[in-house]
Amino acid sequence: MPASQQQEAIRFGGAAPEERPLGRSIMRGLLNQCPACGSGKLFRAYLKPVDTCAACGEEIFHHRSDDLPPYLVIMVLGHVLLGGFMMTDLIFPASDWIHLAIWAPLGIVTALVTIQPIKGGVIGLQWALRMHGFGGETDEPESFGPKTNP
Repeated sequence: MPASQQQEAIRFGGAAPEERPLGRSIMRGLLNQCPACGSGKLFRAYLKPVDTCAACGEEIFHHRSDDLPPYLVIMVLGHVLLGGFMMTDLIFPASDWIHLAIWAPLGIVTALVTIQPIKGGVIGLQWALRMHGFGGETDEPESFGPKTNP
């Protein structure tokens, strides 16, 4: 929240929101820790986040980290595989089958190893920026005018 909004909230009787450092929150998510307290586990299964933190009670169930983690994994994976393939091919020219035998399993392992920390980092990012319910508001759009039933 910008400083002017914080001052306005305090001026009109509201409490100042707690500080949520972006880097620390993302790092805690990358380490599979609750972005709020840093001591609770973030995931209950491989890619299933906990509903609430066991240590501090922070609600995590309303996160929206659907598409960004796979896109980031693809970006990391593309750089690792393409750079590795090009460097290897310069030093050790081999047939396509040998490169396929090397880089396909390496790509699968790299994707499986990086998806959970990246998803945790995205959840930490959303928590730090108060996105998707982490700030106390709902994601429902505001309606303008009276509601009518069709």
